[in-house]
Amino acid sequence: MTMTLADLLAPITPEQFFAEYYDRQPLHVQGGAAKFASVLSWRQINRLLDQTHIWSSQSLKLVMDGTPIPPEQYCTRATSRDGAQLQQPVAARVAHWVAQGASIVMNDVDSLTPGLTAVSEALEGAGLGKAQGNVYISWQSHKAFPTHFDTHDVWAVQVEGEKTWNIWEGRAEWPIAHPVFNFPREHHERARGKLRGAVTVKAGDLLYLPRGWYHDALAEAPSSVHIAYGVHAPLGMDLVNMLLERVLYDAEFRKPLPRQDGSAAAKFALTSRANQLGQRLVELTRDPKVMEVLGKFVADYRFHRGGNDLLAARGIAAPSAGNGTARGGEEGAAFRVLAPGAKAVRRGTEWVVKAPAGNLPLAPAEAEAANWLLARPDGTEAELRTAHPAVDAVALLRRLAEAGMLAPT
Repeated sequence: MTMTLADLLAPITPEQFFAEYYDRQPLHVQGGAAKFASVLSWRQINRLLDQTHIWSSQSLKLVMDGTPIPPEQYCTRATSRDGAQLQQPVAARVAHWVAQGASIVMNDVDSLTPGLTAVSEALEGAGLGKAQGNVYISWQSHKAFPTHFDTHDVWAVQVEGEKTWNIWEGRAEWPIAHPVFNFPREHHERARGKLRGAVTVKAGDLLYLPRGWYHDALAEAPSSVHIAYGVHAPLGMDLVNMLLERVLYDAEFRKPLPRQDGSAAAKFALTSRANQLGQRLVELTRDPKVMEVLGKFVADYRFHRGGNDLLAARGIAAPSAGNGTARGGEEGAAFRVLAPGAKAVRRGTEWVVKAPAGNLPLAPAEAEAANWLLARPDGTEAELRTAHPAVDAVALLRRLAEAGMLAPT
């Protein structure tokens, strides 16, 4: 399954979003429990956490009522698979802190499951920028972070429980990730202004916050899980960096600036040179080649994930659905093909496939789907549904398994 910006925003349209909300004001979209059910589940969270070697004190953090828990209190010193020393979380210590109400933050998860990837690509596919996702797991009446703003747009996708967000009137003026925007808590308490409103975000809801908007949140259900996608748009500063590379090839920018001796003539010379260089920068921004590079940079400003399909690359199997990336949240049942080379053929007005348990009759659409599946070494419900949405994937997989052509994995 793939997602689009329209899927995320429904029933709000992308056109309405860009006209009224994007970079202007917060937006809360109510969905319904099923809307984001495929994005992430408790089973998937535990499965991810059980991949112990991929986590460190940087990628997995614990926060207790607004205060980060020191890594040494939930991690142990370990050696990574490449020989580096790191702090690795210990399940029993994490559980100890969770029992006391500590929130869990799982950083950089936007490509770890098909559902997480689908949301990432929906945001990036709309040209919004690079989407980096963190999972926030919190418990009733325990606040992970005090009032703050983020240096990127926030798209909060609620997948479990519910959370109340306080949205304040204050907004920092397009902050970036730079020490100049690191303010003490007292500054935030003053700058947040008056409470704009409290929004209860339930499973299936979406909350959009423009960059710099002050907010804080508190879980209102026994548990709450949301994925906060930080979307980083290309900035005007990126143009400056691009021009910096360009001026390396312009002799005027490599010349020394006029020496200053305190005289009026020296000051005038420096001012004149600065104006001259400024005009040259203006000319560069009008250069079609510079604008072509800038346009491509903005259009392609995203992370690139997935796309692997090794057997298809060797010509051994048919390409997987979705260009090698399983979509949706739960993949559903997975099967291994036990009869490689088997194929449904037409016998008069019927389609049949020769199976160990005897000939299996199929409808025309089922025959096409069965041939797609049997041409591969394995497959899942989700892949079959994506490739052949008109077929009852569950029923077809069950019949092929009962006929001895597939085995659950």
